[in-house]
Amino acid sequence: MPLIGYARVSTEDQTTLPQSQALKSAGCADIHEEQASGGNRARPVLARVLERIGKGDTLVVVRIDRLARSLSHLLEVIERLEAKGAFFRSLTDPIDTSSPQGKFTLQVLGAAAEFERALIRERTKAGLASARSKGRIGGNPGLRARDPAALRKVRLARHDGYMERLHETALDWVPHVRRLRPDMPWEDVLRIINAPLPRERQWTQSRLLRAVNAYVRDSFLPETVVGRAGRRETDDRLPAIVAAIKGADPDITLQAICTRLEAMRERTPRGRTSWQPSSVKMLLERAERLGLLE
Repeated sequence: MPLIGYARVSTEDQTTLPQSQALKSAGCADIHEEQASGGNRARPVLARVLERIGKGDTLVVVRIDRLARSLSHLLEVIERLEAKGAFFRSLTDPIDTSSPQGKFTLQVLGAAAEFERALIRERTKAGLASARSKGRIGGNPGLRARDPAALRKVRLARHDGYMERLHETALDWVPHVRRLRPDMPWEDVLRIINAPLPRERQWTQSRLLRAVNAYVRDSFLPETVVGRAGRRETDDRLPAIVAAIKGADPDITLQAICTRLEAMRERTPRGRTSWQPSSVKMLLERAERLGLLE
């Protein structure tokens, strides 16, 4: 069972050496290091690790806070690993999803998170009911008076809330957008993003463009990603799509690329709906000749 280590520090003044040594002692031959804030979910190294990790692999960290700063982010990452048949282990915390005890701990954490959300909802309802019984009108007085300062605070709070929700999904779309835009049209980028996602987490083009523009405004993505896509020859489109899938996961098999293309409802060069590895291999060879493969 391959062990893949992930070490993170927040600033350049810190070093990942102690974490890397602990991960190596735990049996991790493949260790990925990153300097990034724990609150930033769009971490390129972590995104690459989660994209390439395979069935039976185990992602290992020294402590949970090296991977995630919030319970929701931790559970989201573990959910992505489980979808790939991979596991998660923390060396200093009682979590190892390959063991029954670790799975039980994870279930307790998930239940605690849901319980906390339920308590917040109940406290909010109780507070509103109490205010109504005392004749008070809910809401912000400044908003009712259309006070500019109060309106600005609400806009900022809404923006912060929106960005926090985007950070929770960043691993699904940011790496693809960063890598594929503006060389590939939004329609094809969208289909590549949605192919591995369950239906309830899939994106619409308008929602994706709004998210990308928000990330560009806050400097999480470069402005170049919203540039106009160059005109591509019709014969180059399929090689470009196959190269994009391969680029996101260099270890992906030809059969897995077939499955991804069928999920995207992409037709073969001959117009068929069922893909064969030989067709994918041919397109990869063409993509390499065109310089589309890294």
